[in-house]
Amino acid sequence: MQDIMILVQDPAAWVALVTLVVMEVVLGIDNLIFISILTNKLPPEHREKARKVGIGLALIMRLALLGTVAWIVKLTTPVFEVFGHGFSWKDLILIAGGLFLLWKATKEIHHSVDPADHNEDFIANSATTTFSSAIVQILILDLVFSVDSIITAVGMTPHLPIMVIAVLAAVTVMLVAATPLANFIEKNPTIVMLALAFLMMIGTTLIAEGMGFHVPKGYVYAAMAFSALVEVLNMFARNARKRKKGESH
Repeated sequence: MQDIMILVQDPAAWVALVTLVVMEVVLGIDNLIFISILTNKLPPEHREKARKVGIGLALIMRLALLGTVAWIVKLTTPVFEVFGHGFSWKDLILIAGGLFLLWKATKEIHHSVDPADHNEDFIANSATTTFSSAIVQILILDLVFSVDSIITAVGMTPHLPIMVIAVLAAVTVMLVAATPLANFIEKNPTIVMLALAFLMMIGTTLIAEGMGFHVPKGYVYAAMAFSALVEVLNMFARNARKRKKGESH
């Protein structure tokens, strides 16, 4: 309790907290896009429950990982070399997560382009299996982002309470934003393709990071924001044309 009071009175701790919360929320955007697309494939009655269960379990997993922060930091130690480049467990996790995102987004794009080809659909026929599959996939991707964000957080502050508060704040934002974002994506089919393109870009970035190529996050999110802005303008233009067409009749 005394340690917490000291942190409350420390301006540097507040700066670290705000910075970490912003970072966690921004990183959560990637997760939210994936969760929205994935849960929208479920029957309508299961979607909101899947989002809440998936994000809730992800929160538990993140808090558990924070409890092993000393072990997670060691994941940056190279375990083997290829052509003179050392690969750590963190690198391997990022590469595996990037490949998973690329595979997932490619499957979904193929299904969107050729919806008649049901053999390529990753969703099982059983609602129970589909729900379980969605939860597992949400947790797999959250594990990848959690390891990366925790290692980054450790470099910003040594105080575990600050990390815990930042995670709780970010997950709360995810819980609030998950359903509205999913509904928005469902009502605007062109957004789905844009979101899948985002996932492919994020997956490629994760693989590049795992291979030792640093990609500034600011460039990635700036590209995503610009693309989203263009799509919003396209939506306004389409709605204007529809209204004009309706008035002409």
